[in-house]
Amino acid sequence: MSIESNLGSHHAPTVSLTTDPKQHPAVFAEAFNSGSADAVGRVYEHDAVFVPHPGRHVAGEHLAEATAEFLRLGLPITVHPRHTYVADDIALLIVDWVIDGPGLAGEQVHIEGTATDVARRGADGLWRYIIDNPFGTANVDAQSDPESRDR
Repeated sequence: MSIESNLGSHHAPTVSLTTDPKQHPAVFAEAFNSGSADAVGRVYEHDAVFVPHPGRHVAGEHLAEATAEFLRLGLPITVHPRHTYVADDIALLIVDWVIDGPGLAGEQVHIEGTATDVARRGADGLWRYIIDNPFGTANVDAQSDPESRDR
């Protein structure tokens, strides 16, 4: 697992995906910490679902937009896998994570959660998220827009 960057060129970092589902959260963290939306996008299957806020999920181009919001914080993510359960080509990943540090305007940013994620092993033997739910079982925000929940 690694992110390779060509500093002398204009190429986005390259994500090396893993054949070990227990390592997939670390691959995601490396991609996220590279700051590259393209690198983060590579850890997801094409039809993956992302839950940027409890009760609201997005897919397709909306997934890229939602992950870009987290990347714009400009802060690293730290992940601590808690459990990995594998059945054939599907893995349930329970992962504690934290984004912490000074925000772009100098304010302290602290976001954390326990993700309940699902990854699938592709035909190439590599794992990618099919469901990324970073806030796990957190309650739905009462002010969230019910129209935006099923994009």
